[in-house]
Amino acid sequence: MKYLQTGGFQNHTLMKLTLTLTLVFLTAFWITNFAMYFAKMNLTPHSVQAYYLGAEEQFRLPRTYQSMLEVTHAHLPMMAMVVLLLTHLLIFSPYSFRTKVAFISSAFLFALLNEAAGWLVRFVDPHFAWLKVASFLLFQGILGFLLAALALFLWKGRSNGKSPQTLFPEAGIRKKTKVEA
Repeated sequence: MKYLQTGGFQNHTLMKLTLTLTLVFLTAFWITNFAMYFAKMNLTPHSVQAYYLGAEEQFRLPRTYQSMLEVTHAHLPMMAMVVLLLTHLLIFSPYSFRTKVAFISSAFLFALLNEAAGWLVRFVDPHFAWLKVASFLLFQGILGFLLAALALFLWKGRSNGKSPQTLFPEAGIRKKTKVEA
């Protein structure tokens, strides 16, 4: 943790290697998200409705409760871990506190909405298809930003010369006073 707080991971070869390879895997995950989505649907609400509600002209049956439950059961912990990892690393980047809060909150919100939207289309109202399209695009956009921002932070480092105390005042990094020493 200290390597992330102080930025020392940028000079620690194994830490940099581990984080870089993790970003490679997560970037591949991000790309396959698009491939999986577009293999089943496109960006129109009609295609989302056809996928979840079935389409006679395509001989497609509606998604069953059981199949959706199995997918959701696997997606929820996986999305939680991916978003946790990326947003946790974002905490140590040189963005403002408000920017971090916005991206952290948005990442979790859009991940949850992306999962919930299919259920809403299938079992509540087909008009929620727009939510599936919007939440997919917003979630993928945030994932893409997090991956790119963390890669830049990992490899470019702190070029502005600010100390960790200046960059991360909310992280509790501060100098000891003479009284504390």
